[in-house]
Amino acid sequence: MIHVVDADLSRPEHAAAVIQLMDEYARDPMGGGQPLPDFVKDNLVDALSKRPNVHQFLALDDDVPAGLINCFEGFSTFACRPLLNIHDVIVSADYRGKGVGTRLLQAAETRARELGCCKLTLEVLEGNTVAQAAYKSFGFSGYALTPTTGKALFWEKKLPTPP
Repeated sequence: MIHVVDADLSRPEHAAAVIQLMDEYARDPMGGGQPLPDFVKDNLVDALSKRPNVHQFLALDDDVPAGLINCFEGFSTFACRPLLNIHDVIVSADYRGKGVGTRLLQAAETRARELGCCKLTLEVLEGNTVAQAAYKSFGFSGYALTPTTGKALFWEKKLPTPP
């Protein structure tokens, strides 16, 4: 029976599940197709533990990790309220198509409502049509202020890793 819980990174089994699922996601073509670097595997749990606005949920099939959602609290200046950004949604290959992703999204939405958030946000790759369909069915859509200004684009500028 699959159940969704708040990830507790002080529990070794939850910490291991986070790394296992993040590595599986990284190895997937939609996660870049490469394993997580050793530095990330060795430091991610500790780094996440130090961030006060992280919200993580694990989907577990008994004790087997089935999925993970990593969310980070942000703030909407236009609404003057917090928002919750869904940064990673991972469903292990053996559990895809079984409603795990929906359960994780529901957990994130419940938390966002508890926090008084004005919205949930996320990014999705153009080519990830499976995830796009799942997000659309959950109520997500592209962001645009007006049709004239067009849809928002997600850009990045990589910064060097500090020594």
